[in-house]
Amino acid sequence: MPSTRNKITETQISAKEEKLRLIGDWLSESAELKLKIKESLSEGIIEAAEMVATAIKGGNKILFCGNGGSAADCQHLATEYVVRLKAGDDRQAYPAIALTTDSSLLTASANDFGFENIFVRQIEAIGRRGDILIAISTSGNSENIVRATELAKKSGIEVVGFLGQSGGRLRPLVDLPLLVPSSEVTRIQEAHITLGHIICELVEKIISGR
Repeated sequence: MPSTRNKITETQISAKEEKLRLIGDWLSESAELKLKIKESLSEGIIEAAEMVATAIKGGNKILFCGNGGSAADCQHLATEYVVRLKAGDDRQAYPAIALTTDSSLLTASANDFGFENIFVRQIEAIGRRGDILIAISTSGNSENIVRATELAKKSGIEVVGFLGQSGGRLRPLVDLPLLVPSSEVTRIQEAHITLGHIICELVEKIISGR
């Protein structure tokens, strides 16, 4: 009859195997999705980079909006433009603003005008014709992103949508929808930050002429 010690060891091994399986599945799914994106979105990624580069070269700026994890992506990607994507690249700073980071502005706007208008107020204040809005939404149905997109279009601001699945309400509203072919929010979010990094590097190459 197996000892208690052996039973514990077998249980621990089984638990570790389950963890390893989870890790393997997670990474495999993420990698497989990125390969699908290579096939379905490469042309759109190039188009997005050209739109952003044209705006920057014309003296305009890039605006980012999103909720939750997508709000974090906005802050992350705006930083890549203003600072730099890779160490050792001493290029000029590019004008980019995450509309998700000013807690006083966001809470005041939500309190006075409703959460659905937190990005609208900022676009009214600082958005200008020729700017680019990058609207990030895994569902494509976030009301504050929809309203921001509608105002941007009326204001002569082109909109690139980082979306997922079918693109939701935003798909027909944005100028360029980049649809991640997945229904899993985590997979879509991982893909969005990858798209953002690739587009930023392409923008650097376009502007520098490298």
